[in-house]
Amino acid sequence: MSVHVVKAGDSLWAISNSYRISVAELIRVNGLVSATDLIPGLALYIPDGRRAERLYIIKHGDTLWKISQRYNTTVQRILAANRGVSPDRLTVGQKILIPSPNLLRIESLAFAFPATGGAVFTNLQQQADRLTYLAITAYSFTTEGYAYLEGNDQPLLTRSKQLNVNPLLMIRNISNGQFNAELVGRVLESENYRSNLVESIINFVRQKGYGGASVDFEFVPPERRNDFTQFLRDLKIALGSLVLHVSVHAKTADNPTNRLAGGHDYRAIGNVADIVAVMTIEFGYQAGPPNPVSPIWWVEEVLRYATANISPKKMQAAFPLYGYDWPRPSGSARALSVLNAQNQAISRGSVIIYDENAAAPRYDYWQERIQHIVWLEDIRSYIRKYQLVDAYGLLGVTYWHLGLNFPQNWEYMKDNILVEKKIFTRYGNDYDNL
Repeated sequence: MSVHVVKAGDSLWAISNSYRISVAELIRVNGLVSATDLIPGLALYIPDGRRAERLYIIKHGDTLWKISQRYNTTVQRILAANRGVSPDRLTVGQKILIPSPNLLRIESLAFAFPATGGAVFTNLQQQADRLTYLAITAYSFTTEGYAYLEGNDQPLLTRSKQLNVNPLLMIRNISNGQFNAELVGRVLESENYRSNLVESIINFVRQKGYGGASVDFEFVPPERRNDFTQFLRDLKIALGSLVLHVSVHAKTADNPTNRLAGGHDYRAIGNVADIVAVMTIEFGYQAGPPNPVSPIWWVEEVLRYATANISPKKMQAAFPLYGYDWPRPSGSARALSVLNAQNQAISRGSVIIYDENAAAPRYDYWQERIQHIVWLEDIRSYIRKYQLVDAYGLLGVTYWHLGLNFPQNWEYMKDNILVEKKIFTRYGNDYDNL
């Protein structure tokens, strides 16, 4: 694979000839509307048959020969990819690129809201081979701990099984469209209410035929930290061999009194859950100032802390399929898919600027005398994130959410990543892999 960053004067026809890829293919894999959709700074994914380089962090006892054997490559190729690196002067913590025929192997999960058609169904159909799990975001609970369904989850549930994507029941502490700290605190505080919640989740899982549960309780009150862990422990016992997937707030240190992340005990949750998804998509947020959603330096800080407390083999990092459009000088951001953010830049003739420190693209435009700043993702930012997943040995990634389009990602995965599949289990009975 290659990445071509458009310069002033470039044309899609010239780029097509340079890489020997058809114009139609370039339009398709990059989600362009037409052959004239080019602006300076736009990063184009080029599926030219070459594999993406792997990223490795040097550990005690490593030599380039040992690394080359592990990745089915040669010392000479590693040295060619890392100018200035000496085989005799490797240091622990040093990052090197590895040209390798071996694909990165991950377990991936996409979140999806209940739907009967549209982008969610289209993306599920097209990207099923690149998904291990589908967490159907359709459940919340009452103040007494009784889970309830919002919307119709059956069409997605049925289709995911047909496509060999393991469906998980996703439950959140949502009330009136917002995460509710008081709601989750009240339920976790009561042993009876916790028991109600475990039992009602299990009833839905059993009745519907889910392959497990995905828990996203945000703003858990710090004083309910241990109660949250106990709830997860009880839920995992009840699930048995089914999957317990838990999302946790991103953090770089443990502050048990922090109102955002203090209720999530990384080490304890990591000991209980089958999979822990760290929400590395919270740096830039709608009500905050313009910032990248998931800057690479911050993601790495979070992963460095998280992997010291949770087994990397249980951990997923969250990837955003969206960007934010902020009006200036103040106001909340509007969320839009990566593809829509890209094509908005094209339609407005903006110049995309890539922030090397954040490994994230941005642009601005004016509308009715108001300046807008947009931070988004592109193939460059995603490659850097996948490399961190690789370097830290994580289980995989999550995507929020499947109704948002980002064709470059799925094309990159098809060419460079092997997604593991899991057999559906339901209380000891295997579903057929269809």
